Formats: sequence, structure tokens, C-alpha cells
Amino acid sequence: MSKNLAKYIDHTQLKPDTTKEKIQQIVEEAKEYEFASVCVNPYWVSFCYDYLKDTTVKVCTVIGFPLGATSTESKVFETKKSIQDGATEVDMVINVGELKSGNVQAVKADIEAVVNAAKDKALTKVIIETSLLSEDEKVRACKLAKEAGADYVKTSTGFSGGGATVEDIKLMRQTVGSEMGVKASGGVRDLETTKAMIDVGATRIGASAGIDIIKGNQGTSDY
Repeated sequence: MSKNLAKYIDHTQLKPDTTKEKIQQIVEEAKEYEFASVCVNPYWVSFCYDYLKDTTVKVCTVIGFPLGATSTESKVFETKKSIQDGATEVDMVINVGELKSGNVQAVKADIEAVVNAAKDKALTKVIIETSLLSEDEKVRACKLAKEAGADYVKTSTGFSGGGATVEDIKLMRQTVGSEMGVKASGGVRDLETTKAMIDVGATRIGASAGIDIIKGNQGTSDY
């Protein structure tokens, strides 16, 4: 087991049928393997924080998930409440429809509002949902996230029919430069894929197959 590799992984459980038992399981696994964080829906943040507050494992949550089409005001409220509950990382979904409509100012303002709500309290990762975007739109989304002051860009929710690819990570890293984080998420299930993502610039991996990755097994989890 590599603790260095574990520190890349956000141990994730975001499915709609997630039970308290499943959340309990991932926090215990995160403590054992010393993952970077657990990534859960906002409802579970305080529960995870209580279990992880005396460890190095962070609590990450998702904002405007999984569609990104909630109002900016809703995203800001969700961000503030999640931080109050113990989250120190927030992964927000952009307004994909507005990006595809060319309304880049609305997209940037949406990101900025969440970044400002989290400032000095939590890292902000911006999910651009690569499977729904053209190459030009991926570049535009990454540039908007960087201009808005986000800490990371992230590929996917895992709920839109596609996940991270090596090509997308490479493009995202080239677009944002060396200072910003890049998170590969969606469909990363094994050690080989994880290493390939890191090799081209990923600094964080979102996966529910974190243990399989660490052990070098072939994982079967979806996201």
C-alpha cells in the first residue's frame, strides 16, 4: 500500500441510495488508508466530520450536484452550510447549459460566488463535466474557473455518461498551468488508470474504488 498514492484520492460515495452504513464504511476506510478526503453529499458532511476531525482526512462535498443548474444563491448557501458542518473542500458543478449557450459571464459569476463563499475556509474544485463539452468548451471552462479564483478544475460528476480521460487531464493541465489543481473523477477504477492520470497532470483523483486502486486490483465502482 502506498500512502503517497492514497493522498491523491478523494474516497467517494455520492450515489443517491447511499445509506449511513455506507458512509460509515468509507470514513473507516479513509482513516485506515489515509486518503486525502472523503467526498460525500452535503447531508453527510457533519456525520463525516465528527468521525474524521482528529485525523488528516478532509471532508469534501459537492455543490449544485450533479447537474449544476441550481441558482447561484442556492450554491452559495449550500457552500456556506457545508463549511459550517465541517467541509474543507467543495466540488461545485458549473452551469453547463450557460457555458454551452456562450454566456461565459454567468458561468464565471456562478463560480466566483462559490469561491468567495469558501474563501479562506475551504478549497474550491470546479466540475466542468467534460463528457458534455467540446474541446473549445473544456478550455473555456478551465479558463473561467482559473479567472474566478478556484483552486482546482475537475473533470466529471460521474453522472453524465462519461468520466475522466487522459486526454482531458492533459488538456486541462495545459490550460490552467502548473499552479492550479486538476482532479480526475469518473471511471477511475484501477492503479494503471490512476498512474496515467497523475503522469499527465492530475493532482487529485476522485474514486469510489480507492482501495482497489491502492491494492492494484481491478475496481468495479462507477464513480
